[in-house]
Amino acid sequence: MNLIAETQKLQNYLKAKDFKTVVYGCEKLINKFPNNPFLFNLMGLALHGNGNYLIAIDKFKRAIDLDPNFLPAKNNLANSYKAIGNFEKAEAYYKNVLKIKPDYIQALNNYANLKTLIFDYYSAIKLYDEALKIDENNQTILFTLANAYHATGDTKKTVEIVEKILKINPKHVSAHKLLSSIIDYSKDRANLNQMEDIILEKDLSNDRIVDLSFALGKAYEDLKKYEKSFLYLEKANKIKSSDANFNINKEKAFFESIKNTFQNFNFKDEKKTFNKIKPIFICGMPRSGTTLVEQIIASHNDVYGAGELVYIQRLVKEFFITKKQLSIEKINEEIKVEENFINKEYFKMINLHKFKENNFTDKAPQNFRWLGIFKIFFPNSKIIYCRRNSKDNCLSIYKNFFAADDMQWAFDQSDIANYYNLHLSLMEYWKSKLGNFIYEIKYENLVSKKEDEVKKLIEFCELEWDPACLSHHKNNKTPIKTVSISQARKPVYQSSVNSNSNYEKYLSEMFNLL
Repeated sequence: MNLIAETQKLQNYLKAKDFKTVVYGCEKLINKFPNNPFLFNLMGLALHGNGNYLIAIDKFKRAIDLDPNFLPAKNNLANSYKAIGNFEKAEAYYKNVLKIKPDYIQALNNYANLKTLIFDYYSAIKLYDEALKIDENNQTILFTLANAYHATGDTKKTVEIVEKILKINPKHVSAHKLLSSIIDYSKDRANLNQMEDIILEKDLSNDRIVDLSFALGKAYEDLKKYEKSFLYLEKANKIKSSDANFNINKEKAFFESIKNTFQNFNFKDEKKTFNKIKPIFICGMPRSGTTLVEQIIASHNDVYGAGELVYIQRLVKEFFITKKQLSIEKINEEIKVEENFINKEYFKMINLHKFKENNFTDKAPQNFRWLGIFKIFFPNSKIIYCRRNSKDNCLSIYKNFFAADDMQWAFDQSDIANYYNLHLSLMEYWKSKLGNFIYEIKYENLVSKKEDEVKKLIEFCELEWDPACLSHHKNNKTPIKTVSISQARKPVYQSSVNSNSNYEKYLSEMFNLL
C-alpha cells in the first residue's frame, strides 16, 4: 500500500467536506500504521469538520503524543478547544505554537480569531498585522482584519482595507457586502454597479448570491427604491429558507416546555452564593434595540461591554436540556447543590475578558428564553428586555443575514412572525412570574425621549449617573460584532420608526400574522 497516495486521496475528500469518508479511511490506515501522527491529525480534522469536537481533540492529542513537535496538530487542537468554548486551553496551545514558530501564519490567524470571540479586537488586530507581514495580500486575513476594525468603530481603516481587497480581487463578495453596510448609497453609489454585474454571473454559488442580494437590498433601500430592494431581499431569504429546513412547531413545543418547567416553581429558591460582579443581561428579539441599549449602558465608566455572548446558551444546553426540552429535574438538582456551579462556570468564561469594572453587559438577544434561570442562578443580575414595534422589528430581521444556528427561523415571513409571537407570549409569562426583576424598555420611547429613558435605565442598573451614557456613539471601548454595527455607532435617530410602511404591500404575509 502506498501511504502517501492514500493520504492524498483522503486530503482531497477532506477538501470536498466528505468527512465520513476521511474518518473511515483514516481508521483503516491507522490499523496498519498505528504510530503515524499525520493520520491522527487528518482524522481529527475530519471529526472537527463534522462537529465531533471532543473526539477530534483526542485524535489531535494522540498525534502530539506521537510527535510533540507536530505544530499543525497543536494548532488544530487549539481550534477544537476554541469550538467547544474552552478558550483558556485554546489560547495556551496557540501561544505554544507561536513560541516555537512565531511566523506560523495559521496559528496567528486562528489566535486572532479567538481574540475576536472574547471581544479583544485590539489584540486581534496586532495578531492579524503580524500574519500580514508574512503574506500581505492574504484575502482571508485582510477581510477578518477589516471586520475587526469595523467592530471597533474605525470606519476609515475598514474601508481602506476593503478597498485593498477589492483591488486584489474585484469580485470578493464578502468585501462588497461589508462595504455596503457602511455606505449610504443615496450619497455614494460606490460599488453598486459592480455588485449588480457580479450577481448576473453564471454558476454563482448560493452563498454569494445571498450575500450580494442582502447587500443590494440595503443599497436600493438607501435609494428609496423599495420594490427593487424587496425583490433582492426576497431572493436572499428564499435561498436561506430552503436551506434551513426549519420547523416552527418544534419551537412552539420548546417554548411551551419552558413555561411548563417553571409553572409551579418557587422563585424564592434562588441561589445564595454568586459572584459579586453584577451582570446586566440585555435581551429581546434580534433587531429590537439590544445593541443600542448595550452601547448606552457600556458607555458608563463602571461598566464593561462584553457583547453578544454564547456562554449562557452553552451552559443551559449542557446542564439543563434533555431530549430538546428544559428539564426541571436537572434545575432542581443544581439548586440543591450548595455551590452555585452555573454561576461559577459562567464567570470562568467571563474572566477571559479581563476587565476591571464592577459591572458588565451580556447582550445575547435570545437569552429572553432563560430568564427563570437568571433569577435562580444570577440573583444579583439586572435583566433588560428590549421591545420594538412588531412590524418594524420583523422587517429589520427580514432585511438582514443571520449566521447563528438558532436563527434558522429568520428567513421566512411566516416563521419570523410566528417566532415574534412566541417570544411575546413567553415574555408576558416571565413578567407575570418575575415582575420587577425585568425592566422593559421600548425602542420607540428610547429614540424619542432619549435622556429620560437613559436616566431610568441607568437607575434600574443601580449605577451612579454618568453623562457619557448620552453619547453612546462616541463609545469605542465596546466593540460591536452584530449586524447592528453601523447603526449603533450613530447618534440616536428616529428614521427607523414605522419604516415598515415602505414595505407594507410586500410583507403582508408576515405583518398579518403579528
